[in-house]
Parts: sequence; structure tokens; C-alpha cells
Amino acid sequence: MTVSTEFFEGFGGARLALHRLGAGRPVLLLHGLFSSAEVNWIKFGTAAKLADAGFECLMPDLRVHGQSAAPDDPAAYPQDVLVRDLEALVAHLGLLDFDLVGFSLGSRTSARAVIAGVKPRRLVLSGMGLQGLAGWARRQDFFVDVIDRFGTIKRDDPAYFAQQFLKTMGTDREAARLLLGTMADTDPAELAAITMPCLVLCGDQDNDNGSAQQLAEALPYARLALIPGTHMSSVTMPQLGDELVRFLTSQG
Repeated sequence: MTVSTEFFEGFGGARLALHRLGAGRPVLLLHGLFSSAEVNWIKFGTAAKLADAGFECLMPDLRVHGQSAAPDDPAAYPQDVLVRDLEALVAHLGLLDFDLVGFSLGSRTSARAVIAGVKPRRLVLSGMGLQGLAGWARRQDFFVDVIDRFGTIKRDDPAYFAQQFLKTMGTDREAARLLLGTMADTDPAELAAITMPCLVLCGDQDNDNGSAQQLAEALPYARLALIPGTHMSSVTMPQLGDELVRFLTSQG
């Protein structure tokens, strides 16, 4: 199987990339901040495992990421613009029955999209804890600081690896700053709107977005699964694909 790439219009007509792999039940996969569909889902074989299990992997590059547009106009960044882009993709594809998987920023986007009315059959929030949704402002400040100090952060600084990842991915820093400003905290009470079966999936050494256990407990129909790894390394683990296949193909 080979990955194909096409483009669709997101909010405001932004040209956004969509990568496809496999044939069968559609599953939308949303990558993390400063990453891409290639790095998060394709490079380490996660998408291939889902495709082998009978899924069509639909993997957008979020705006400001990968092959998608990074507009420099502040008007292109209303609150929850990534949710608007996801809604545009679901409409573009005419999806009525699908699953939704996010990692980190993709999980945050997925949760807020479901609260806004997007209705997947099953939902996976990976690389995410309760504080990454309810206390996003702290994480936002961290990443804005990385952008502001880009190129000067030393190896012994906690922000160093985020700086290096930002550099490796070639992210447009000014557009990234605009995007970060579109993200608001999620009131934990709003999580009651997530009524489909949900898997909270996290690296056993990943506390970047707070407690995955607390997130699972705050969701009405969620269970927690841990795989080896930190926030950065867990996406490289074969167990990520294994757990996604197990949950998305399970009965009940």
C-alpha cells in the first residue's frame, strides 16, 4: 500500500493537505503540535497497522504543519480554527460513520470538535491528560516561550527539545504563534458531551499534558491504556498501533 496526498479547503479557504492509506472503515488521525501526519502516523508504521486491519487512514496535516498552508493573516486564526478545519474535512469527505484519533494537539482538537458536535463512532485521545485540556494556557505559554527564545535555548533548558523539534520540522514560527492563540481551555464539565466509547492512550512516562488517568476518569465512557515511552517517544512505539487496532476493532 502507498500513501496518496490530496488537498482540501479548510476554514477561510486555506489549502490543507490530506494523506490517505488503506481502504475500508474511515479513521481520521490528527497529529501533534509541530509534527505532521508523516512523522506522527506514517513514519513509524502506525497507519500501516490500521490499514492492514481494514481501515482507511485519513491523515490531514493541520494548518501551519506539514504540507498545509501557514497563513500570515491573523484573520485566518479565529478561536478553535483547527476544529473548524476538521469540520470542513468531515464535510468535504461526506463522512457519516467514522472513528477519530488524536495525539497531543490532535487529541485536544478532537475533544473540542466532539464537544462542538462532531460525532465519531469511537474516539481516541492519545498523548493527552486532563490538564492538557483544562489547563491549556500553561502549555500555550510554554510553546510561545519556545518561539520567542528560538535559537537561544541551551541543552540544559526544559524547552530545548521543543526548540529542536520545531527546527527539524521547519515550522513557520510566526504562523505557529498565531495558531497557539486560537486555543482556549476546556471546562472539565464539558467532557460530559463525549458520550461515545473513548480510549485514553498515553506513554507510561508521558506527563507533558498532565494526568491521563484523570482524563479517563473525567470522561463518561473511557478506559486508559499505557504504552512504553515519553511524549516524544511513544509515537515511535509499535504498541501505539497495536492499541489503536485493538480498541477500534473491539466489540461493544
